[in-house]
Amino acid sequence: MTKPISRKLTAPTAMSLQPRPWGFLGSFTAMASPCEILMQVSDEYVAKQMLTLAYDEARRIEQKFSRFIQGNAVWHLNHAQGESRLIDLETLHLLQFAEKCYVLSDTAFDISACPLMALWRFEGQHRIPEQAEIDDALSHVGFNRITFTNNTLTMPAGMSVDFGGIAKEYAVDRTAQLLAQRWPHAVLVNFGGDIACPVINKDGWQVGIENPHKLDNAAALLTIRQGALATSGNTRRYIEVAGKRYGHIINPKNGYPVEQAPLSVTVLAPNCVMAGMLATMSMLKGAQAEDFLQQQGVDFKVFRG
Repeated sequence: MTKPISRKLTAPTAMSLQPRPWGFLGSFTAMASPCEILMQVSDEYVAKQMLTLAYDEARRIEQKFSRFIQGNAVWHLNHAQGESRLIDLETLHLLQFAEKCYVLSDTAFDISACPLMALWRFEGQHRIPEQAEIDDALSHVGFNRITFTNNTLTMPAGMSVDFGGIAKEYAVDRTAQLLAQRWPHAVLVNFGGDIACPVINKDGWQVGIENPHKLDNAAALLTIRQGALATSGNTRRYIEVAGKRYGHIINPKNGYPVEQAPLSVTVLAPNCVMAGMLATMSMLKGAQAEDFLQQQGVDFKVFRG
């Protein structure tokens, strides 16, 4: 029996699909990160469908929630100048999660810290902002100053939000859920090191944790059958001034990079959003990162200098 012509599917050039002994490996770039989809399937047509779905969903979330894309939903929120703006249900859910992170972290996990992030540049700049600059930025930070309902958001003029700390993990979970709903195959979704495995893989996926002292090399190898993991760290984004290292995790309470933060933290959890939240919160705890994670009852790996 011949296959129908409708089964022909060509992946966009932005995507790559390669056969592997266990199935297929799909890859593309989104959210400024290398993205991979590991699929335990034997049918190349199905693998292309799965990869295309993952690519489309990752790009959709990036286009909607990146603060760097002019004219998107977040851009309109950040340029409202004190006026209320309509929000949809998906944006509401992310705001509610951001609020939960803000409360659970004792206000340290704050998506309104954009003015501080704009001051501390970690790409080619080696300058510590002046205290007056930091004080001015701090006057425009504070999630508690944002009000939102089921369909509107209002924040003072000069304030802005950045979903970057939760959007990639959300994209991982959302993509994994969509794949699992349509195809009952074992799959691993990996967006820049944030990972979700929605369907049990009895053989397990082998996942390497990067060595912060030797980048692009694995310091540990984990076997994941189901669940998620996320990593937060300062291994690639930092500056050194007068012999002191400043990582990119900013404390929104004082406007400076967190003192004594680990180089990196990897957390395993039931879903990627939770893993990412705990990894970032532990970084914000600085010297108490390990104690905080032990209290959460999750598996984790912490690297320090």
